[in-house]
Amino acid sequence: MASKVYFTRDLTPAGALKVLDALGKDLPGKVAVKLHSGEVGNQNYLRPEFCKPIVEKVSGTVVECNTAYDGGRDTTEKHWKTMDLHGWSRYFTVDILDAEGPDKVLDIPHGAEIKKNYVGKHIDNYDSVLVLTHFKGHPMGGYGGALKQLSIGFASSYGKKYIHGVGDPDNFWHSDHDSFLRAMADAASSVVAFFGGRIAYLNVMKNMSVDCDCCEVAEDPCMADIGILASLDPVAIDKACLDLVRASDDPGRDHLLQRIDSLNGPLTVDAAAALGIGSKEYELIEL
Repeated sequence: MASKVYFTRDLTPAGALKVLDALGKDLPGKVAVKLHSGEVGNQNYLRPEFCKPIVEKVSGTVVECNTAYDGGRDTTEKHWKTMDLHGWSRYFTVDILDAEGPDKVLDIPHGAEIKKNYVGKHIDNYDSVLVLTHFKGHPMGGYGGALKQLSIGFASSYGKKYIHGVGDPDNFWHSDHDSFLRAMADAASSVVAFFGGRIAYLNVMKNMSVDCDCCEVAEDPCMADIGILASLDPVAIDKACLDLVRASDDPGRDHLLQRIDSLNGPLTVDAAAALGIGSKEYELIEL
């Protein structure tokens, strides 16, 4: 059966709430809102003012994890400063999931590349999660969507190295690329299993640069904004975003697609579908 993906061209918080409401999904208990806090210097990340009505809608706590590379978010101390600088801690209760160790280890018995995922142990404090993703390009994954938020996003600093290195954290930058993409899908599947269906996904297609929000020096957006999507299926929502980019007649589309396809980004979607955490078959319902 095709998964439902709700879509609006209204790129406002009201538009986000409209597609979120269309899901009819109740997120029970204590809700984590996983988003990208933005690297210091990055100009493209979603701002807290945009996210505020969405987070308030689900009575959520903004959650993040530390990075695995030098910058403004690679230690808990620096990440908190970035949370203050970017305004997240001004508007929300914020939790850095791997602020303290040891990491929580999630098993991936059917993983194609890795069998364990190391995530911030504070994940145990949450009953459900809204994955709020800024869809854009990425210099390693090809694109950044819901699947990347589930995998690299929830991984601790060590866990990020583990995924990138396909089980060898010391091989962070030099692992086989396609194996890394499949390892991301493996890690994403473990987070889906942990929350047991208590997840909703929101992808925001604006400020779409070829670079991720993790880049201190990122290219400016290369194509026109498209809209906001919501789904209960992380595979379907990412596939729908990729298809919307391909279907666009915007002159900047080819630049973004070159980044996505040159790094084989869609392989992560294929691998996640093969693991059974979602479907590439979807019904796009425009509101």
